Amino acid sequence: MNNTFYLNISTADDLGIGLFKCVVDDGRRFIIVNSAFSTMLGYTSKAALKETSFSSLFSNTKGRGDFFKTLERDGKVKFFQATFKKKDKKKIWVAITAFKIVSKSKKEYIEGIVENISSLKEMEQDLRLERDFLQGLLDNIPDAVYFKDKKNRIIRVNKFYAKGAKMKPEEICGKTDFDFFPHDQAKQMFKDDNFVLRTGKPIVGKIERTLLPNGTWNQVITTKIPMHDTGGKIIGTMGITRDMTAYANLEKDRMNMLINTLGVLGKAMELRDPYTFGHARSVAAIAEAIGQELGWDENHILGIRLAAELHDLGKISIPLDILNKPGKLTGIEHKLIQEHVQKCYDLIREVEFPFPLAESIYQHHERLDGSGYPRRLKGKAIIPEARVLAVSDVLEAMTHYRPYRQALGLDNACRELTDGVDSKYDKKVVDTVLKLVQRNHNQIFWENA
Repeated sequence: MNNTFYLNISTADDLGIGLFKCVVDDGRRFIIVNSAFSTMLGYTSKAALKETSFSSLFSNTKGRGDFFKTLERDGKVKFFQATFKKKDKKKIWVAITAFKIVSKSKKEYIEGIVENISSLKEMEQDLRLERDFLQGLLDNIPDAVYFKDKKNRIIRVNKFYAKGAKMKPEEICGKTDFDFFPHDQAKQMFKDDNFVLRTGKPIVGKIERTLLPNGTWNQVITTKIPMHDTGGKIIGTMGITRDMTAYANLEKDRMNMLINTLGVLGKAMELRDPYTFGHARSVAAIAEAIGQELGWDENHILGIRLAAELHDLGKISIPLDILNKPGKLTGIEHKLIQEHVQKCYDLIREVEFPFPLAESIYQHHERLDGSGYPRRLKGKAIIPEARVLAVSDVLEAMTHYRPYRQALGLDNACRELTDGVDSKYDKKVVDTVLKLVQRNHNQIFWENA
């Protein structure tokens, strides 16, 4: 045998590697085999295996034909995978490495080694099944699923993602978010990916708006998690993005219906008492300006404005001759007016709103030192929204005419707020009002809001 290629027979037997030599022009009859080869194929001895031919071991004609065609063409075959028939007719997967040898007498032989790779093939099959199962699962999820490497390049996507991109999955691989989204939006996505890569912490349930290729916007919720190798090292990220545009639109429609319904109550107040309605509108403009200055988000500002517009709604049950009385109120009349807070709270407390609407109104006459009403709440018990509403209410009331007095002016109103900082009013809210007044050259800043 060719000693430059083969291990010795003893070593091959120890390793379970089959060695063989056969004659090409004699039906590829074996002339040399080792014990490992005969054991591999289930033969009781080397002699029993030598009674067969190399060609007869192939379980199908295609595998046999491809092997000998390659050997004839190249003079050698390396790690050719095929199935062999064992003595009991069962099949095993083998890998063949062989050379065509020509002797001095011009006789042709085939020398080679055979390895049993059935366990490897079974492992490959298991991995293939797992991969196909995973891909089938991913492709049937009605969300965009994507995997990225450490440079935020896409390395795998499911069908839903590919369908949304109107591309084949293999066309997407290697691209980044900058290939699909506006620059600013892709930049934020990169920032999120890098956060996950750097910290190993997931980003869960982030709500985003994305611009689609057709120019429309949709709303999505995204979760991103780190991917680790077997050693625990972060090698990339996995993301799942769900389109919730329809749900968001439904919620928006529901919110609009709710706001319109509450608006009808405000209209009822306008018809009955235009003065109180005008006061509420001005308080709403002040509260909105404060909320914006404090950096509140859009929904938060919507909530405080709505609370301000409805904060005196309970006065709808108070007789107009008391509301518009030019003189001093009696104790009973004053108590009756104070009850408007409770009446408004009772009217709207069952309304579901993503903002403490009813509680904001319920607390807008409370004061930090406990001197307010109706529950004499103190300090932290008073929510931020009610603190903004309290300051807005006082500021508007003092700067405008009342049936029982003339307007006191902006300077007096600011002095009242400043003197009441931390005892009645929240310092942060008062400072915000003073900043807005100064920015407007010490004039009323909400008239044109």
